[in-house]
Amino acid sequence: MSINTIIFDLDDTLLWDKKSVKTAFEKTCDYAATIHNVNSAELEEAVRQEARALYEGYETYDYTVLIGINPFEGLWGTFDDPTESFQAMKRLVPGYRAAAWTKGLSALGIEDAKFGAELGERFVAERKASPFLYEDTFTVLDELKGKYQLVLLTNGAPSLQNLKLEITPEIAPYFDHIIISGDFGKGKPDASIFEHVMERTGITADDAIMVGDNLNTDILGSSRVGMRNVWINRDNNMANGAVTPTYEISSLTDLVKLVKQL
Repeated sequence: MSINTIIFDLDDTLLWDKKSVKTAFEKTCDYAATIHNVNSAELEEAVRQEARALYEGYETYDYTVLIGINPFEGLWGTFDDPTESFQAMKRLVPGYRAAAWTKGLSALGIEDAKFGAELGERFVAERKASPFLYEDTFTVLDELKGKYQLVLLTNGAPSLQNLKLEITPEIAPYFDHIIISGDFGKGKPDASIFEHVMERTGITADDAIMVGDNLNTDILGSSRVGMRNVWINRDNNMANGAVTPTYEISSLTDLVKLVKQL
């Protein structure tokens, strides 16, 4: 059955977000090691652990799960978005950033709250300065643009996802529609956001294919509306058994070959 629409996830599908976050951590922790006697890798791990624990304790946590915002996005986002919950996050995140880094330092025996706050703001700057894409992202989008309706469907806060697109400005023009979960009110894998995409783009589930790296959001969500999907499994991970993708590929380049067969 042929398709006329390809729906792409953004983070770790087109943008290499994990590398961007890792790079920002490494640069920030390397800087910390020039000020205090601390191991950069150990500090990164400590801050990651403290950030997760803090994040899960906030009143906004359930909302972040609903929308699809992870703790490390909380470490650099502003969340200046209109909903009450986003405004609550906006108020929380400056203290969250400072606390995560301060507690990370403390876990390694360094008590320096002022420096922790400085590192929190430095991480923001380093993340903004570290946008990475996969080497085949633009080649694949060039091949598909004009042949298919292209839709970008991404979980997250509109302010943050739009910032990611602003610092990689080449991506947005490829897409006929850009849909962000924070604008809609629910994120993948909720079936309603996929139904919203179909209504917005004038397609049925049979007309489209969902492409993403996350089994539990991209693949599960699209399967809930009967839409075929493609799991990009760059790291050769094992499927969890609970979610079965229609197709599995190891790179975006493989997607071009696949859609030609559909």
